[in-house]
Amino acid sequence: MISKISSLSLGLCLAIFFYLSFISTNLSSEEIKILVYNTHGLPAVFAGDDPEERFPLIGEKTKSYQLSLLQEDFAHHELLLKNLSEGSVALRGNTNNKSFCPFCSGSGLTMISNLEKEWQIEIQSEAFNTCSGWLGGLNDCFATKGFQLARIETPLGKHFYVVNTHLDAGRNSSDRQARATQLQQIAAKMKQEASEEALIIVGDLNLRWNDPEDRALLEAFKKDLGLTDSIKGVQAEGGWPILDYVLYRNGRTTTLEVLEAGEDIAFQNEKEPLSDHPALFMKLLIY
Repeated sequence: MISKISSLSLGLCLAIFFYLSFISTNLSSEEIKILVYNTHGLPAVFAGDDPEERFPLIGEKTKSYQLSLLQEDFAHHELLLKNLSEGSVALRGNTNNKSFCPFCSGSGLTMISNLEKEWQIEIQSEAFNTCSGWLGGLNDCFATKGFQLARIETPLGKHFYVVNTHLDAGRNSSDRQARATQLQQIAAKMKQEASEEALIIVGDLNLRWNDPEDRALLEAFKKDLGLTDSIKGVQAEGGWPILDYVLYRNGRTTTLEVLEAGEDIAFQNEKEPLSDHPALFMKLLIY
C-alpha cells in the first residue's frame, strides 16, 4: 500500500513539475511564423504569366504570417499592397543607387510585418558592392541587389536579427564569384552588427544544393556565422530546384526553437503556383 502511495506521489510530483515547466516556458516565450518567398515579380513581358492576378493573391496570403520576407518584388508592388491586412507594414529594400542607369531597379526585397504593436522593429538596407552581368548572362547588374537587416525585439524583451536577401544569379564563374563576395559582405555586416546575437538569414541565395561549388559556398557561409539550415532538402520533395534557404542560429541571450518548417502549398491559384519558387516558412518559439 505504501509502495502504491509512493508511486502515486511521485507521478503527481512529476506531472506538476512538467506542467509548471510548460507554463513557465509559455509565459517567457513568444511564437512567430515567417514566410520566405521569391515572388517572381518581373514585368509581365518578362515574367511570362499574369502578375496582375498573382500579386494580389500573394498579398492576401501574407496575412497568415507575422513576418513575410519577399524577393523579386520589382514591378508589381502596388498590386501586392492591395490585399494586405489593415495594420500591415510593408518595408522595401534599397532602391536603385546607379545614377548612370535611371531604368535600373531596386533590390526587389520587401519585408511585410503583421506583428503586434508591442513588437519593435528597426530596419536598414544595404546594397551589394558587386554584381555580375549587364548585357550577358542573367543581367543581375540591372537590379540593385542587396539585403535588408532587421533588429526585432519581442514584447518580453528578447531580440534577434533577420536578414532578407537575394544573391546574384547565373551559372558561370563570374556569377559564382559575385555570390561569394556578396556572402562575405553579409557575413562582415553580421559580425559588426549582430555578433553573438540570435540570427535568421533567408532568401533566394541562388546556390544550387546539388552543385558542389555552390554547396561549398553555402557550407562555408554557414560555418562562418554558425548557422543551421532549418528546412534542408524539403524543396526537393516538391520538385523545386533548391535555391532558397532559411538559416538560423541561437544567440547568447535568445534561443530560437524551430517548431515547424517547410513549404506552404497554399501559395497557388486554381491553375498553378503563384511563383516559380516555393513559398517556404518557419514557425519559431523565441525565449
